[in-house]
Amino acid sequence: TKLTDGESVNYNGQFVRDSEKLVIVGSASENHVGKQNGVLAYVSERHGQGQVFFNIFFSTQDDEEGGRRRDGLLRREARETAETVVETVELQVNPQDGQPFMRDRPSVAGGCAIYVSTQQRHAAATESGMAVYSTDLRDGSTKRLTPDGVADYSPSVSPSGEWAIVASDQGRDWDGDVHELQTSLYIFKTKDGSRRRLLVDHGGWPSWADESTFFFHRQAEDGWWSIYRATIGDSFLSDDDRNYSGFITSERITPSGIHAFTPAASPSGKFIAVATRRPESEYRQIEIFDLQVRIFYELTKPLAPTTHHFNPFISPDSRTVGYHRCRGRNKDVKSISVENGIHFRSFGAHKIIGGFPPVIPHLEHVRSPLDQLSLLRIDGTFPSFSPDGSLIAYIPDLRDGVYVMRLDGSGRRKIFSGFAFATAWDWKREGVVYTSVGPTFASEQTTVHIASIFNAHKIAAGEDIPLSWTILTKEGTSNNAFPSSSPDGKFVVFRSGRSGHKNLYIMDAKIGEEGGLWQLTEGPWTDTMCTWSPDGQWISFSSDRDNPGGGSFSLYSIHPNGTGLQKVMNSSTGRRVNHPSFSPDSKSMVFTTDYATVSAEPISLPHQYQPNGEIFLARADGSGLQRLTYNAYGDGTPSWGRIFISALDLSGEGDPITCSFDDDYWLRLSGKSLDGMICW
Repeated sequence: TKLTDGESVNYNGQFVRDSEKLVIVGSASENHVGKQNGVLAYVSERHGQGQVFFNIFFSTQDDEEGGRRRDGLLRREARETAETVVETVELQVNPQDGQPFMRDRPSVAGGCAIYVSTQQRHAAATESGMAVYSTDLRDGSTKRLTPDGVADYSPSVSPSGEWAIVASDQGRDWDGDVHELQTSLYIFKTKDGSRRRLLVDHGGWPSWADESTFFFHRQAEDGWWSIYRATIGDSFLSDDDRNYSGFITSERITPSGIHAFTPAASPSGKFIAVATRRPESEYRQIEIFDLQVRIFYELTKPLAPTTHHFNPFISPDSRTVGYHRCRGRNKDVKSISVENGIHFRSFGAHKIIGGFPPVIPHLEHVRSPLDQLSLLRIDGTFPSFSPDGSLIAYIPDLRDGVYVMRLDGSGRRKIFSGFAFATAWDWKREGVVYTSVGPTFASEQTTVHIASIFNAHKIAAGEDIPLSWTILTKEGTSNNAFPSSSPDGKFVVFRSGRSGHKNLYIMDAKIGEEGGLWQLTEGPWTDTMCTWSPDGQWISFSSDRDNPGGGSFSLYSIHPNGTGLQKVMNSSTGRRVNHPSFSPDSKSMVFTTDYATVSAEPISLPHQYQPNGEIFLARADGSGLQRLTYNAYGDGTPSWGRIFISALDLSGEGDPITCSFDDDYWLRLSGKSLDGMICW
């Protein structure tokens, strides 16, 4: 049975308890037919950012429930199958100052949706902004439950709905770790956030089993991610404000030799559902762990052994385990319909919740905080706009070359074959695109060359002509990358590791180094990711010169003649400001940065290069910092074009879903052994 829309990314589901269903069912259509069979809360990115949705399932028999509107919910759609009507409603909250935001990990308690969100503008643009909120589903009123200056993640609501546990940084500065956040578990009242107390120092992803028992994960001292069970003493939740930390007991329940994380506790108390990574497998699976006999039982591997499964959740009657996954062209399961989103397995039967979009669009519209600025998410990396704004060059896959397509995402054509990264257009010669040919994230000595690609405009127009390009940097030089053309079309700035350090150089745009080479920056550090302003006055770039090799990158600008060096955006230890791109009028820049830290526990997500990257905007001098994107995934390599485009202008063209992403690379390391670390 298809229960999500089948056209968007849906994840982090939670079954709504019977006692909480009516307030949501009351928002459904008065025209529905039949008895309500269940409610699913989940996150959907169908509008560009993750938002909270509820699917209400009605059988086509015996209409019993009312249909009164709720101001906190907006009805989105109704779909009907042979036996079920599915109503979809969206949680409605007015964003502060019209800002976009994301929501995650929804549940329902006391007629309110409890979730984490970035929806409140926070004082410092360099903070996470993730906090727990409560929205009354009857009138839409919303209150923040997390204290100011604190980031909370992964809320879990107790069976009574009275308490919530969160993974929290409790105001600690983020240290740049994107593996384990070193959060602690705190408890508070769901009605107002009061009675906040520390439960467990070092833990994440809590899940209640009953009013005194919960489970959580953390990386154990032996290196294996493991599940722990904690018990709350009776006096801990009393009205006495003294420290009752001694009344919290915890024990590790999953063994070494297997990574187990993101637990979901069954209300029956007999088992938990967990995501696992076993040493013999490259895939994340969902398994049941029997708490009485301490044995794992495979749940998803028999169905799809070469597919990743994420973040289980369990129905109130303990009979159904839900999880989310992506499944496109899956050779392992040929008899089950294809879907993308949330599905579940009931004991004794397998049921699918979700639909299947035929393609992943080349371009998707994302809600922008600025009315005059459109935001487009590209299915690939390193986009750049042609001088007239009508074409986009980009790299769908680092191993598959450079492509060009029209501004609406249609008519994609390959213009270069081979391993490449970064793209930039020549401002004067029509159809010329520059790229870096070779591997990314390589040492100074690695062979990487700058190439100019010809006839991109003709290939985009459908002309059947051979691919043509030339190498501009000399043989014997190393790690030449990130080219950017001067607006008069005469020169190209790029970074090179030829001196033993990555610094910036300028060469002739037409014939490369043979026409002249000038070193722009020099020093025992890394200057990289350079871009030339459209007015020709500045070259902006990222640099770790404040702390060479320390991992932090600040944003600098310099005149093309080597004068006027200035720091534009600062970075603290471990922070990064990368991939700047100027506005068409050269007055502002966009860039990717980890200023917003992280928005979800990284282990709950697939692998990504920079799960803490968001797109920010600032004036060219670094003032007026503003966040543009809000999600739990890494956003990077932005480019600023000159034409505004709306969601209705996009073609919708894309590639078939293959779900060819990886699990977190750092999970390939097992626990500690006498000889150090073991890999699989």
